[in-house]
Amino acid sequence: MAYSQFNYKKVRTELGISNKAAALFGEIVPIEPSSWLKESIAMAWGVALFSEKARSEGIVFPILLEMRKRNAESISFYSGAILNADESKGLNGECDFILGKGEQDFALEVPLFCMIEAEDNDIEKNIPQCIAQMEGARTYNKNEGKIIDTIFGCVTTGTEWQFLKLSGSICYVDNQRYYIDKVENILGALQAVINFY
Repeated sequence: MAYSQFNYKKVRTELGISNKAAALFGEIVPIEPSSWLKESIAMAWGVALFSEKARSEGIVFPILLEMRKRNAESISFYSGAILNADESKGLNGECDFILGKGEQDFALEVPLFCMIEAEDNDIEKNIPQCIAQMEGARTYNKNEGKIIDTIFGCVTTGTEWQFLKLSGSICYVDNQRYYIDKVENILGALQAVINFY
């Protein structure tokens, strides 16, 4: 089994994680996107809506680059990284994006945030896979001697973003979603995740 095999029942019975709706960030402080990001999203808009890969490359990747630049490159991110944490529990496989602590390196270090692209534009259906990846990140850190109990995650279609927070045995699903037409709020939510650490 791998991350993609998890559904809500398996998350609950095999990982012991329940989920609950909650306000994750309180008051979001919107961040004005750079002119580069605005232009990148505008240019991608016409072509990025036809496939997950196009949305990933045209919308998600530029947003993550923007966040890395805004944070003086103190965060790292990996696209298509393999996160093998505990194969016996199915906590293994590829993650669409992982944000980590520290400078960019060839090897993944201290994953803090897992993001997956919603297959079939269905965010709800993909939340269990994201929860499994978050648990994988937490287990990976523990295996490396870094105890970090809270891991964040996100399921996105590129145009719609749903944030998650795994703490203890509960995954909190943000009770609001963020949309690309207000990219400043997506940036604000991502900054709140980075600031948490």
